[in-house]
Amino acid sequence: MNGNGDGIGDGLEFRLLGPVGVWYRGQRLGPATAQQRTVLAALLLDPGRVVAVDRLVTALWGATPPATARNSLQGTVSRLRRVLGQFPQVELATSVRGYTLRVEAEAIDLHRFRRQVRQARGTDVQAADAAESLRAALALWRGGPPLVDVAGAWLPEAIAPGLEEERLAAVEMLAVADLALGRDAAVAAELSPLLAEHPLRERLVCLLMVALHRAGQRAEALEVFRRVRRRFADDLGIEPGDELQRLHQAILADRETTWPATAPRTEQAPVATRAVPRVPRQLPPDTETFIGREAELAALDALLPPRDAAAGRAVGTPVGVIAGTGGVGKTALAVRWAHRSRDHFPDGQLYVNLLGFGPTRLARPPAEAVRLFLDALDVPTQRIPASVDAQVGLYRSLLADRRMLILLDNALDSDQVRPLLPNSPGCVVLVTSRAELTGLAAAEGARTLPLGLLADTDARELLVRRLGQDKVSAERDAVDDIVARCAGLPLALAIVAARAGARPGFPLHALTSGLDDGSGTGEWDTPGPLGPSGALDPLGSIGSLDVFDGGDSGASVRTVFSWSYQALSEDAARLFRLLGLTQVPEISVAGAASLAGITPRAAHQLLSELARAHLAWERTPGRYGWHDLLWAYAEELTQELDSADERRAALHRLLDYYLHSASLGDQQLDPYHRVPVELPPPRPGVTVPPITTVAHAVRWFLAEHQALLIAVRQAARGGFDTHAWQLACASRGFLSQHGYSQAQAATHRIALDAARRLGDPRALAHAEIGLVHALIRLGEASGCEERLEAAYRLFGAAEDPVGQAVTHIYRSLLRDREGDYAAGVHHNEQALLLYRRAEHRGGEGRAMNNVGWFQAQLGKYREALASCQAALAIHRELDDGPGESATLDSLGYIHHRLGHYEQAVDHYQRSLDRRGDWEPALAGRTLGRLGAAQLSTGRLTEGRETLRRALTLLEDLAPGDADEVRAALAGLDAEQRSGGPAATRRASAGGR
Repeated sequence: MNGNGDGIGDGLEFRLLGPVGVWYRGQRLGPATAQQRTVLAALLLDPGRVVAVDRLVTALWGATPPATARNSLQGTVSRLRRVLGQFPQVELATSVRGYTLRVEAEAIDLHRFRRQVRQARGTDVQAADAAESLRAALALWRGGPPLVDVAGAWLPEAIAPGLEEERLAAVEMLAVADLALGRDAAVAAELSPLLAEHPLRERLVCLLMVALHRAGQRAEALEVFRRVRRRFADDLGIEPGDELQRLHQAILADRETTWPATAPRTEQAPVATRAVPRVPRQLPPDTETFIGREAELAALDALLPPRDAAAGRAVGTPVGVIAGTGGVGKTALAVRWAHRSRDHFPDGQLYVNLLGFGPTRLARPPAEAVRLFLDALDVPTQRIPASVDAQVGLYRSLLADRRMLILLDNALDSDQVRPLLPNSPGCVVLVTSRAELTGLAAAEGARTLPLGLLADTDARELLVRRLGQDKVSAERDAVDDIVARCAGLPLALAIVAARAGARPGFPLHALTSGLDDGSGTGEWDTPGPLGPSGALDPLGSIGSLDVFDGGDSGASVRTVFSWSYQALSEDAARLFRLLGLTQVPEISVAGAASLAGITPRAAHQLLSELARAHLAWERTPGRYGWHDLLWAYAEELTQELDSADERRAALHRLLDYYLHSASLGDQQLDPYHRVPVELPPPRPGVTVPPITTVAHAVRWFLAEHQALLIAVRQAARGGFDTHAWQLACASRGFLSQHGYSQAQAATHRIALDAARRLGDPRALAHAEIGLVHALIRLGEASGCEERLEAAYRLFGAAEDPVGQAVTHIYRSLLRDREGDYAAGVHHNEQALLLYRRAEHRGGEGRAMNNVGWFQAQLGKYREALASCQAALAIHRELDDGPGESATLDSLGYIHHRLGHYEQAVDHYQRSLDRRGDWEPALAGRTLGRLGAAQLSTGRLTEGRETLRRALTLLEDLAPGDADEVRAALAGLDAEQRSGGPAATRRASAGGR
């Protein structure tokens, strides 16, 4: 760290405690927009952890996001990545589950604040050291509320209040330390202004009264109590709590006051009259290797009742449910929090394992659990009633007006828990379960805390604690492999670490060789959600679960999962097994229905059952996912229990679902410019959604395109070569329109190999043109001419004039980039003849527009206008949105070259309006030309901003087209420095 403790050593600092942003050496660098600050804040709250896309969408738009929310989020993340890209020590990573910001916690003011507060809270810390740490921590709050300038209400309303509570708690801790150091007057001065803001915060009031009394201001301390007491009566209709009342009595008597205030010592009641003669302390031992879960621990803190809850200020017993899959660390979290919070429960802590999931499948009856609690409360046998209802009544009576924690571990369902709930506002019940216990939440108001997998940083820290820093540092690659393969499941990490600890002489890679099935990743070497640069790494790299066997039932991943699997219905168990055949990270209801050959309604019910058992989870409405180890377990089960024929039939149905749905969507996205592919009918049991509009098609592809890309590879590997090439073709329109050029190239290379194995000329032709289309977008034109010539011959042999026409159009794109515009006219005239021969009206309009474009490049503007106006008439006749948008773009360019600048701007704007939210890559090109036209009209600021918008889109979606816009912006910058018009003239040239 640097000298003043701000940020990391090079002066980089991220701030949340006030205005949100990135500071470097005291200067704020951004982000410039509230939306980017919202995303940055959400990522900084959990550095090194995956923040789900849904959480970011909620942070930006709340409960009702727009239909374009995910696309907009991708753009926001892309722009934020450019802000952060100048710092090599910061990485904004994309993964299957969302986004991760990898940055040192010390660079974030909130996490420095929390570290310094934890440091001050240590048991052996002297008051002076604690005060110094707390003062430094509070200095990080720079005025105003935290997260003050983010977009949306979710972060300020859901997160900021908790952060403010942390600040006030730190202020109170500092007051305690300062009082111990005799700084009474200073404490009184610091706390007095806070009283007006927090008049009902009793700890704050107590500290202020102690400070005033010890500073010789007894009358002022008594006046504070009178004001606060009046406020309690007016606002709440009650008296202040016992602690504050006792402190008031001590000051009235002018006795020495300390914090916390203590009641006068009284003679202990006789044993015979005490309801509970001893305090039960039944919590299991805490574990030293517990790591992370700070956000979850903070969420559990919200269960804590006020200190005077037992006196009647609270209503009902707070109930929390930690729900999650087997081995995720539910019990460890509950025990850690219980130990951390036990001072809040001076009357004791009760614990019982309800055995809801385990090897015997015999859950503990509630009556047995109640009897265990009565024994723990030292109730004599002769006083225990015979009936279960009476025992529950006695149990609740004993807990009335007491402050106790009841930890109910491993619950099966809500009915098992209900009899164990006390009716005391001073108590807290914490439940762990693999089931969701939605009934408990609905009827008893339980707060559910879903427990997810560990972030990579926490997983590494767990290994460091188990194995030592030296071993982890010496074998970083092996550790990275362990972290990836264990999928963030604490049990799996603990088992691997235990095996390594038992064999200290073995290298880690030798111990973990069973984690890899040797499948490799091939073309799919880019993990995470699909972006413009490629596709995600599919599942299927876990291999055998044998390596995750710790030698007993509680330390075996396979066994722990089996307890959840065995509780499933027969149909849900079958669906779970079949999910092991897929290599996609999530599946829709229709996809699962097709996989199992059942109705969507039945599939939804079974997926819901899996979700309740935490063998899957609903990532977004109607879409279910799982982690890699669950997938590996499902794959083991299906290989063991389902026949080869059944497995192949299920995979065939799933691929049919993807293929036929994608084909329907492709027909909606581009009905006039695609080369049709004739598909065989889907197999019985396949559910194909009725995709009948462009909007529906876009939504479907946005949800499924990651799965489609993985399905292409899985089809090729599984012997479904026809599916492989046809899936690639059906996905091409969406991938092209949304700028996923790397992914398009990868899928079509797989399609090309599949077509060669089939020896199918038509398949080869489709694969070649799809690959060429992507390569041209990427600016990688080498070899494309030969590929197109081969495709032309293959389409000719298949008597497919539409396919031949498309090859001519793609060859004209190559000529355009080479500047051979006369050849461009020739190729499109040949395409026009072929389209007319096929009576393909949409293709005719497309080729006519291209003829006009190339005529304009040759300076034949009047001829170009006529060609493009004819094309426009065809597109409007067909209501062809993509064709009309492209032709309006061409007309804008022609008018620009003719000096009709306002008409050019108008045509470009209409082109963008007609395109709407889809085809962002083509929108980037049009924006570039619109910006040039605006510059020509003299609107320099507007034109520069439009060019910047164009560059943002093109850099992400069509990097091969970004250079010209980048050069225009550089020219404008140079012109601004020199005062000359050269840049404006260059920018006005536009470009295709």
